[in-house]
Amino acid sequence: MGREQDLSDQTILITGASSGLGAHFARLCAGHGAKLVLAARRKDKLDAIVEELAASGAEVVAVACDVEDESQIIATFNAAESALGPINVVINNAGMNLEGLAVELASDDFDKVMRVNVRGVFLVGREAAKRMIARGPEIAKQGRIVNIASIGAHTVLPGLAAYCASKAAVVQMTKALAREWARVGISVNAVCPGYIETEINADWFGTEGGQRQIKSFPRRRLMSATDLDATMLMLASPGAGAITGSIFTLDDGQSL
Repeated sequence: MGREQDLSDQTILITGASSGLGAHFARLCAGHGAKLVLAARRKDKLDAIVEELAASGAEVVAVACDVEDESQIIATFNAAESALGPINVVINNAGMNLEGLAVELASDDFDKVMRVNVRGVFLVGREAAKRMIARGPEIAKQGRIVNIASIGAHTVLPGLAAYCASKAAVVQMTKALAREWARVGISVNAVCPGYIETEINADWFGTEGGQRQIKSFPRRRLMSATDLDATMLMLASPGAGAITGSIFTLDDGQSL
């Protein structure tokens, strides 16, 4: 196992870990030696993943957390530190999507997307950075924050105005936080995945319209979650110390 894949010294918090990419990242990181704190609203699903990973020898705990609630975020970090010690890597994966034409999208729904996808990412990242900085420069320079954005950050996805706006905000916020925390050594980066079949979009891609969309991609296929693995392992590893403020588009050419 190369240095870029060895996470045995990393304690990683993954938000939105109960399904989809979050659950995939949990299995990936556990398989490369990391200690894990899995956070999401659906504690029952988290518990099932914890049981699965623990059976394979991983050190992992689950914490119920809604990233819209700052007090729950703080409590999650407290619980994580109590169980596994300080967090030095965060995978900011919690997110949501509401489809619909802009003229029909309720303002409350727009606000909901922004609270989860933007404010939640900010609050989790900020809490992590506060604790990394408080432990001193030698600890802070080991800090890694990976924000999960989307190709919607730079490519218009029809009917997803709020989602695209939120992911564009995540990208710019990633750069701003990377600049702000550069002197203390925390690396902050973002990944913009293309379309991967997950719980959120499986129904759509099973329709005739969804199949037409797949055929419109240059490679005429959906991505696999495993296509993100190499980059995620790199960004979460000690070897990513010189990588910060970078935005990685991993979309199989879908946005070309």
